[in-house]
Amino acid sequence: MSSDSLEQETAQVSARKSTSRGITAFTEKKYFVTLAFVTSLFMCWGIALTMGDVLNRHFQNVLGLTKAQSGLVQFSIFGAYAIMAVPAGIFMKKMGYKNGVLLGLSLYALGAFLFVPAANASSFGIFRIALFVLACGMATLETVAHPFMAALGDQRSSDQRINFAQSFNAVGAFIGPTMGAHFLLSASHEAAGTLLPVKQLYIWIGAVIALIAITFAFVKVPAISDPHSEDQPAAGTANTKSLFAHKNFVWAVVAQFFNVAAQAGTWAFFINYGHEKMHFSDEKAGYLMSVFMLMMLAGRIVGTSLMRFIAPNKLLAAFAIGNVLMCLIVAQDWGWVSYGALMMINFFFSIMYPTIFSLGLKDLGPKTQQASSYIVMGMFGGAVFPFVMGHIADTDVAMAYYLPIVCYVVIFLYGARLYKLR
Repeated sequence: MSSDSLEQETAQVSARKSTSRGITAFTEKKYFVTLAFVTSLFMCWGIALTMGDVLNRHFQNVLGLTKAQSGLVQFSIFGAYAIMAVPAGIFMKKMGYKNGVLLGLSLYALGAFLFVPAANASSFGIFRIALFVLACGMATLETVAHPFMAALGDQRSSDQRINFAQSFNAVGAFIGPTMGAHFLLSASHEAAGTLLPVKQLYIWIGAVIALIAITFAFVKVPAISDPHSEDQPAAGTANTKSLFAHKNFVWAVVAQFFNVAAQAGTWAFFINYGHEKMHFSDEKAGYLMSVFMLMMLAGRIVGTSLMRFIAPNKLLAAFAIGNVLMCLIVAQDWGWVSYGALMMINFFFSIMYPTIFSLGLKDLGPKTQQASSYIVMGMFGGAVFPFVMGHIADTDVAMAYYLPIVCYVVIFLYGARLYKLR
C-alpha cells in the first residue's frame, strides 16, 4: 500500500470515529499551515474590495464624477468577476489550487501597479482598466479559495471553515476604508485632493501582494483528500447529472447575484450617506466605514457560533429579514436612528456571502470546482446595482436604500424555501 493510500485510509478511519462520537472536526493538523495561508487570502481581497468604495468618493471629489458615474468603479470590479470566474475555475481544475492562488495574486499585484499610469494620466478610464485587472485577481482568488477551504477537512464542517475564513475577509474590509480615509480622504494629508496618494498607496499594496505570492510559491501544500475530486462521486448523486440539474446550486447563483448587488450598492454610498445626511466630513465618514466593517466581523463571529445550533439556511433567512427592516429604517432619514440601522445592515449581511456559497456547493462532488466559478460569476450583480442606486442617490441618497430590499427578499426565499438537497 502506498503512503498516500495509507494516509487517506487513516483519515477516513479518523473521520468515521469522529462521526461515531457525533463530532465533526474543523480541520486536520496537516492542513494548519495551508489553511492559515488560504485564510489570509480572504483578508487580501477584503482590503481591495472596500478600497473601491473609498475610491468612489475620492473620484467624485478629484475627478468631478457624479454618484452614478462613480458607481462605474463597482462595475469595473464586479464586471471582472463575471468575466474571470469561469476561466479561473477552468485554470484551477487543470492546474490545481496552489497555481490558482498564484495566478490570482499575480493579477492582483499587476492591477495595483497599473494605478501608477492611471494616476499620472488623471484618467478615470485607465483607473477602471487597473481596477478590472486587479479584480480579475480577486475573482481568481475567490474562485479558488472557497472550494480550497471547503476541501481542508470534513465537508460537513465546510460552512464553519468558510465563515471562519470570511471573518478575516471582514478584517480586510476594516483595513481597507481605514487606509483609504487616512491616505485619500484626510484633509490634512499633504497631497489631499490629488491623485498622488492613490498612486503611492497602490504601489505599496502591489508590493505586499507580490511578496505574498513569492512566499506562497515556497509553501508545500499537503495532498488533499477532497470530497470534490474527480474520482469521488457526489453524495447520493449520479456523476452524470448535469450541474444545472442541481436546483440548490442554481438558486445559490441567483441568491448570490442579488446578495452582492445589495452589498455593492450599500457600501458604495455609505460615505455619501454620512456626509450628506449626518453632515460628517469625508474623512470622518471614511473612518466610520471601518466601524461599519467591524459590524460585519461581529456578525460573522456571532453567525458562525449560531450555526452550531441553527441550520445555516434558516439563519440566512432570519438575517435577510433583519436587513429588510434595516433598509426601511435607513430610507426614512431619521438621523442617528437611520445611521445606526445603516451600520446594522453589515451585521446582518455578514454571513450571507459565505453561507450562500457553501450551501450552493453542497453535495456536488466532482462538479464543485465548476460550481464555484458560476457562484463567483453571480457577483455580477455588484456591477449593475451601484450604477442604478447612484442615479437615485444623486437626488436623495437615503431613498436609494429602498432598492436593496428587493435583494434581501430573494435571499430570504432562498434560505427559507429554495434551499433543498435531495
